[in-house]
Amino acid sequence: MKAMILAAGKGTRVRPITYTIPKPLIPILQKPVMEFLLELLRQHGFNQVVVNVSHLANEIENYFRDGQRFGVEIAYSFEGRIVDGQLVGEALGSAGGMRRIQDFNPFFDETFVVLCGDALIDLDLSAAVKFHKEKGAIATIVTKPVPKDQVPSYGVVVTDELGKVKAFQEKPSVEEALSNNINTGIYIFEPEVLNYIPSGQEYDIGGDLFPKLVEMGAPFYAVPMDFQWVDIGKVPDYWHAVRGVLQGEIKNVAIPGKEVHPGIYTGLNVAVNWDKVDVTGPVYIGGMTHIEDGAKIIGPAMIGPSCRICSGATVENSVIFEYSRLGPGVRLVDKLVFGRYCVDKTGAAIDVQAAALDWLITDTRRGMPAQEPAEQQVIAELLGNS
Repeated sequence: MKAMILAAGKGTRVRPITYTIPKPLIPILQKPVMEFLLELLRQHGFNQVVVNVSHLANEIENYFRDGQRFGVEIAYSFEGRIVDGQLVGEALGSAGGMRRIQDFNPFFDETFVVLCGDALIDLDLSAAVKFHKEKGAIATIVTKPVPKDQVPSYGVVVTDELGKVKAFQEKPSVEEALSNNINTGIYIFEPEVLNYIPSGQEYDIGGDLFPKLVEMGAPFYAVPMDFQWVDIGKVPDYWHAVRGVLQGEIKNVAIPGKEVHPGIYTGLNVAVNWDKVDVTGPVYIGGMTHIEDGAKIIGPAMIGPSCRICSGATVENSVIFEYSRLGPGVRLVDKLVFGRYCVDKTGAAIDVQAAALDWLITDTRRGMPAQEPAEQQVIAELLGNS
């Protein structure tokens, strides 16, 4: 069976991570989000997958290649052009991307599913497809009920008593919401739906195609399903996803590595003297990372591979990406460290290199930087640790 993964977006709300990593490759404990999606598709018999790519397309294609090692076949539809020898992404929108694939060669010739490439899901896709076929639908949205107070964060789907879609509400207030079933970005289509998508122009599934289907009175349905759905749309979402895995709240994602002490997991060849550090789980420490004597780590926390946490440094409720060096005495609480950026859990970022503060947080491959103890109070204030 056939599927499409939407992977062309720039991921602006997950910057600075998406400056160098496309959203589908954002790692959840060292495993890209899109890899989980491929596993789900394979489990439900969807073994032919086309992925539309644009922003950082090479990164996605070089990781997943033809899909063989993931048990599926993958092809890619690039949206963009080459300017001065560089790939420039020009995404066509989710529906426009579908139409481009079909215009190239009619790939979608049976019931197919479309998934956004930036969410962790644990869904019975087979049951959703069964509902779609039983209704004789041309399109079906998988929705998820959420508590009423969370409705303002999502797009709400309004249906009649038979499940036929009547209208949408984009992030309504609690008082205005006509439903608590939200759009999860998981869709089931018949090939005929492509007749309603114009060729060669930007066109969105939610913003353009779905309102058109409602206006036409097409057999367009929503199926509410209670399943685990973790959207990685913004930096705080990513933060909560990593925490959820470490705390065992996300069922379909295992903590990698070896459990060396209760709640403490490590990758290969981690250098640490456990008698001289203070580590409270849940914590994951990636391979070839050095935790110096006197360091303190309080979970939930993730420290990526090839990092160095210097003596006297504290990492609490934080996510540290690979090749990060935290200098002596640094205290990171509720922070995400990615390359030259330190991000708080609201998404606000500090460029430590531009601020000439990379003596505090730097790349382990650069060697040992000169430290400026007099500036520690400055950085403490910048990072909110004063």
